[in-house]
Amino acid sequence: MEPSSTPIASSAPLLTHLDDRIADQAWGDVIQAMDRTYAELVHYQEKLEAQNSELESMRGFLESVLSSVSDILLVVSRTGTVEQLSDSLAARLQQNAANLRGGQVAGLFRDQAALNAALDSCRTNRAPVTLELELAAKPDPMPYEIIISPRSDERGRVAGYVLAGRSVGELRHAYQALEHSHHELKAMQGQLVRNEKLASLGRLLAGVAHELNNPISFVYANAHALERYATKFETYFDRVADGASRAELIALREDLRLDRELRNLREAIHGARDGAERVRDIVADLRRLSAGGDGEMVSFDLVEVSRVAADWVKRGRAGGVVLQHDGCETLMVTGRAGHIQQVVMNLVQNALDVLDGQPDARLCLRHFTESGFAVLEVSDNGPGIAPDVQAAIFDPFFTTKPVGQGTGLGLSISHKIAEEHGGQLRLCPNQPDGACFRLELPLPQAESTS
Repeated sequence: MEPSSTPIASSAPLLTHLDDRIADQAWGDVIQAMDRTYAELVHYQEKLEAQNSELESMRGFLESVLSSVSDILLVVSRTGTVEQLSDSLAARLQQNAANLRGGQVAGLFRDQAALNAALDSCRTNRAPVTLELELAAKPDPMPYEIIISPRSDERGRVAGYVLAGRSVGELRHAYQALEHSHHELKAMQGQLVRNEKLASLGRLLAGVAHELNNPISFVYANAHALERYATKFETYFDRVADGASRAELIALREDLRLDRELRNLREAIHGARDGAERVRDIVADLRRLSAGGDGEMVSFDLVEVSRVAADWVKRGRAGGVVLQHDGCETLMVTGRAGHIQQVVMNLVQNALDVLDGQPDARLCLRHFTESGFAVLEVSDNGPGIAPDVQAAIFDPFFTTKPVGQGTGLGLSISHKIAEEHGGQLRLCPNQPDGACFRLELPLPQAESTS
């Protein structure tokens, strides 16, 4: 039987078309997985950059966290050989990137069995796998959230993997340390209070210099006058010792004008004493202002503490802001006077900042009692606080000031101090204009029940 002369149609074009569809689908999966990974990395990086300026003042405390929070990227073959890696990974491992290429990816992580199982699952299912692995870094291993995505060759087969990860270890360890170390947290908070106080005191240096310069100059001038008077009296008494006659002494007394200088001498002594007492009072105020406020709760006068804190903040600022004290003349409470001073300084400083350059600027501190609480209201006639930011003003690191002019910690720390004293710090309700903050501290039990 002769073979048929009719040709049989080849199936090669159909298979090639099918392979191309499979390859396109596989590449689509890879691209989608890489897009998702890249989107997560970009989102995470944007968050870090947005918070970086706000965390600048806390860099010492979170230095270990910020220095190691970086994404890693690995490209490996089907057999697990490292083909490419990011510089951040090489830096974390303290090795040269060129030396790591060609090695096994399993050697970079501690739990090799979990990594191999994840690679097998990714290859079998052709889908990304997420797991947590400890990077074998120095000096200590650090856990990373790893996303393993398959990458295909031109025939649609899994040719290798892309591993992308971000560190979750140091931040987790930091939170765990804070949760399990109450004493360290208290010490940290105290340090923040002291740092804020030092920052406030730094802004007051100009006012301190001016306040001290006036009485010191007065004392200095009177000391020169006393020296001149002493010279005249020495001249007169030398002539007395030499046996001068009465007539000569009378003439010398008139020539030296000793009667007038004797009256001036007493005034110079009084003036020098007044200047010295003014310096003493300034130094006493500074001592009260710079008190650490640590230790046991003690009884103190809220009005006096507020007056000292507010007056010193105002001394350090130029401009014609009118500072007014209203209400009670004395208001005894129990707490740490240094911490309450810091609260008042923060409130007054913020008010003076918003009043800067405003004509007819006024700032009022009013003290009174209400429902068993000692109340201090700090109000100004400035532009007030916008309703859309009022809910966030006590959040850590929140500030409306330009970068470098505020840490965003003042109100947050003040709010925490008020709570620790059994009171609260909040915005005054229904404030018609300007801004008003209300500090409430519990009165002593006997006074609050009387």
